[in-house]
Amino acid sequence: MVLIVGSTGLVGTEICHLFSKQNIPFRAMVRKDSASEKVDIIKSLTTDFVVADLKDPTSLDASCKGIDSIISTVSCTFTARDGDTIETVDHQGQLALVLAAQHAGVKKFVFISFADNKSYPNPLSDAKRAVEKALISSQSMTGISLQANYFMEIWLSPAIGFDYQNAKARIYGAGENKLSWISYKDVAKAAVAAIGSDVHFSGIINIAGPEALSPNEVIQLFEKAQNKIFEVEYIPVSALQEQMTNADHPMQKSFTGLMLQYAEGLRMDPKDTIKLARGHLTLIEDYIKVVSDLI
Repeated sequence: MVLIVGSTGLVGTEICHLFSKQNIPFRAMVRKDSASEKVDIIKSLTTDFVVADLKDPTSLDASCKGIDSIISTVSCTFTARDGDTIETVDHQGQLALVLAAQHAGVKKFVFISFADNKSYPNPLSDAKRAVEKALISSQSMTGISLQANYFMEIWLSPAIGFDYQNAKARIYGAGENKLSWISYKDVAKAAVAAIGSDVHFSGIINIAGPEALSPNEVIQLFEKAQNKIFEVEYIPVSALQEQMTNADHPMQKSFTGLMLQYAEGLRMDPKDTIKLARGHLTLIEDYIKVVSDLI
């Protein structure tokens, strides 16, 4: 039995869909204040779900009972509620889940993470590294951290300032450095494969898209597909560095750190992703076609 922690999130819901399609039994963890419409989707995919919270260690012990493997996708970055912080959820909460998993005899734990630039330490990356250290040092279970590149559905969306609907884009830095953009759907496929893979994986695994493109190259692809010229706003690295220095909130500091890494670029070898996903990985052109068809 696999426990999906963060089942109502973007990646978590996709993982639940994949398990359901493959007729693999799984237990979904939801919070008591999770959005009802999201919980209804999960209930349509499995009858085995549990109400728990990373901030409540007792609830985690009950959630892990009878579980062989765990996939944790949780982060408070986009879904923070009262009491949710990087420290309480992404750091202490995830560490509590690792401990509960060990106590319950869980054999494999897959953690959705990201690679970071050590030049820009921040609370979120510090939390991710702490959880990875606890997982990889575990003597009782196999710990796997999927360090994903930048999600195209997030970082190339209006929510982050990439407004493809109105042909406007906010770019961090000069837009010249390449990133190995990844689809959240491919991250979900890799996580599911890592649980049942006949190829042994452990430790840190890079999860990257099949091509590395600069933000400027991405804009050119959008312009060609939509036959529009984008209005582009470039945020200088110096401005981001100043913002990070002056940031007094952990979430702001963390997002600014991610923007600075974006500006410097993040190229990854996709070979492990290809091994895990075993199929077509989403191209930027695929994503552009989907969102352009919605306009």
